[in-house]
Amino acid sequence: MGKARLLVVEDDADIANMLKIYFSGLDYDVDIAPRGSAALEKTRQVLPHLIILDIMLPDIDGYEVCRILRTNTRTSHIPVIFLTQKDERSDKLQGLELGADDYITKPFDIEELKLRVQGAIRRAERESLTDPRSGLPAGRLIEDQLRRIIRERGWALMDIRINHFDAFSDVYGFVAADDVLRFTGMLIGEVLDELGTERDFVGHAGGDNFIIITTEEAAPAIYKRLKERFAEEVKSHYNFIDREQGYILAPNGEGETERHPLMTLSIGTVMPSRYEFADIREITELAAEARRKDAAASATA
Repeated sequence: MGKARLLVVEDDADIANMLKIYFSGLDYDVDIAPRGSAALEKTRQVLPHLIILDIMLPDIDGYEVCRILRTNTRTSHIPVIFLTQKDERSDKLQGLELGADDYITKPFDIEELKLRVQGAIRRAERESLTDPRSGLPAGRLIEDQLRRIIRERGWALMDIRINHFDAFSDVYGFVAADDVLRFTGMLIGEVLDELGTERDFVGHAGGDNFIIITTEEAAPAIYKRLKERFAEEVKSHYNFIDREQGYILAPNGEGETERHPLMTLSIGTVMPSRYEFADIREITELAAEARRKDAAASATA
């Protein structure tokens, strides 16, 4: 996996900078937010793998930040470790009741905090809660969302796959390929911020496969914007020559070189107004079939 992303929410600049230097030295990608509102905005822009959250903040407190994160479908899975000067049992219980994963009191042992951060991230990945590359919900969390929507109306499931991703990975390597996966996750988030709703869900089903759960009304515009933006912005992941010629040369299974187009998205959408679903497997099977048809249509266009 690439670097795990940490968000440190701390208004004490000395502590925040110390944590940034320490965890950056451990090969984490660390961002700092001095206020609760800034933390929510940064989380909306780029999902961190974990949040170290101070309770005493100058605007909204850490409890409120955690409550907002836990009630938002797109951020409810992010592990949170409270970092605070409070050491009362009631304060700890309040944080844990809000869904915090751990609680550490100032002054703290930096080695202990490191172990708790590592443990929380490993636990989320081991329980198939998040994908280690994108930080997006995976496995069980996706299944939970599918079980939720099958009883509801008005939703749309979008099955998204990156076309020609394997050829790109073969030529450019796994580091560049992981960058494309992170880029795709961020792009989906940006498009949903623009055209979706707060209840929308984004998941990373594995490899080059993502899903969105949104509303029937929003799905067509999201479909169009995602395809357009991805096709244009993914070009920055190619070198100049490949970008200009519009394809890459990659070996096939027989050792011969073949042309592969630049990456695009194929998207299949299913809605309860068009289908009746008996179980969640039917939802994913129909969405995958719709996505394959979309890929075939794009290839012949």
